Amino acid sequence: MRDKISQLFCLQKNACKNNSTDCRGQNVSSKVTSNGSTCANGSFGAEGPETTETDSSGTGGVRKSLERNGSTTNDAIHLQRRVGLFSGVALIVGTMIGSGIFVSPSGLLVRTGSVGVSFIIWLACGLLSLLGALAYAELGTMNTSSGAEWAYFMDAFGPAPAFLFSWVSTLVLKPSQMAIICLSFAQYAVEAFVSECDPPTSVVKMVALLAIVMILFVNCYSVNLGMAVQNIFTAAKLVSVLIVICGGAWKLIQGNTQHLSSAFNGSTPTFGAIATAFYTGLWAYDGWNNLNYVTEEIKNPSKNLPRSIIIGIPLVTLCYTLINISYLAAMSPTEMIESEAVAVTFGNRILGVMAWLMPLSVTISTFGSANGTLFAAGRLCFAASREGHLLDILSYVHVRRLTPAPGLIFHSLIAAAMVLYGTIDSLIDFFSFTAWIFYGGSMLALIVMRYTKPNYPRPYKVPIIIPIVVLVISLYLVVAPIIDTPRIEYLYACLFILAGLVFYIPFVKMGMTPRFMNKVTLFLQLLLEVVPTSTTMAMFE
Repeated sequence: MRDKISQLFCLQKNACKNNSTDCRGQNVSSKVTSNGSTCANGSFGAEGPETTETDSSGTGGVRKSLERNGSTTNDAIHLQRRVGLFSGVALIVGTMIGSGIFVSPSGLLVRTGSVGVSFIIWLACGLLSLLGALAYAELGTMNTSSGAEWAYFMDAFGPAPAFLFSWVSTLVLKPSQMAIICLSFAQYAVEAFVSECDPPTSVVKMVALLAIVMILFVNCYSVNLGMAVQNIFTAAKLVSVLIVICGGAWKLIQGNTQHLSSAFNGSTPTFGAIATAFYTGLWAYDGWNNLNYVTEEIKNPSKNLPRSIIIGIPLVTLCYTLINISYLAAMSPTEMIESEAVAVTFGNRILGVMAWLMPLSVTISTFGSANGTLFAAGRLCFAASREGHLLDILSYVHVRRLTPAPGLIFHSLIAAAMVLYGTIDSLIDFFSFTAWIFYGGSMLALIVMRYTKPNYPRPYKVPIIIPIVVLVISLYLVVAPIIDTPRIEYLYACLFILAGLVFYIPFVKMGMTPRFMNKVTLFLQLLLEVVPTSTTMAMFE
């Protein structure tokens, strides 16, 4: 133990000579920004540090920057602009098409009671995602720093709302997303071996937990290994989508159109049921804002960010529509509702002796989506804690593997708890209800900055009616389920968001730190062999 302590402190001491830190992992009071100007470190406010930057619109003008000062040449997440138009489209499509389209169709049919209405909601979800993403494109080209909603809330409202977003995203949104995808993975993996009856819930949850452990190991072991797994599994995801579409087309050629011809036969959904049906559909579309989390890496973001959105989201909408048509060409709405794994049932009907390809493809697809979700979640946790919004230990990385192991482990533990105590449908509702509170907040931030920062350069500018429409729909998606079917879970979600203020005021605003936390941080640092990011980067450069 003494040798390990000496080694870690020696590494930090040597690193401090090459990096402006105080040997406790904290940046000194001032530092030079990427354009050469000096700003106070850790300063927060509605506009952040005041620096200058060449206008990303290409005009060559100089503008005051809204960007945070966290990206420097020695920063662990400082990345070059390597994402072009094609890569941007691939990122949007790859993150949006996950487990949702293989899980959501049956849930959406249950809540609408009509094939035709469910199709309308699928298309409406795609349109809403497109409008929301276009509004995010303006926000992303105004502030090209990473962090998406966190950065936009800082610009428009200040640090308190930004903290509440990082609080909820780190503790609820990202872990619940991970849990949903892993449960979907387990459902398909288990059902492939149980054809006569529904798979036991306990077995499904054990497989989901095993998947979390495997993905955690991959991402803690190596960043390169995590990305390699992501690339391979994304290709398998596209294969599974293509199999479904081609199989459905073959059934339609054979004349199996009876379920589509009576699409609007059925009950009329209630006001609140439509909102919860939107939750199910929007879960499948979630990921439309993920490109904003890597804005610092996009080449010419003022052009490629909106272009990637305009190409990628309609493409996903088209794929989802064709997949739903394919499902209904092979099975009835009742069969879709009764099936726990729609794509597996579809494969049994279409592929015959090769039916095993469908559950295998979908299992690989969902595993890849879970891998990407944890990869992103660890970075979000890492960035928030680096800004002082979470525990310091969550911003540390492994001394040799350079992976944010504490953040990854933290997210995995919460996701595992959600797997044990939740179901797919309940988690989707909770995720969507909470997420759309913050999506609506981003629309409000855009509207507010149209008035508070009217002269700020906007390389890409959407009509003001777009964020207004998305804001109104967000309010509907949040309020309608509460009015139609009040559930205690919605109250818990709201209380959890507000509970963040209990931690923000003393620990972030006032900067209080319990004495025992230093010992806890040191213990975990030695146990996990992690150090602050500035130390790590200086040590290995």
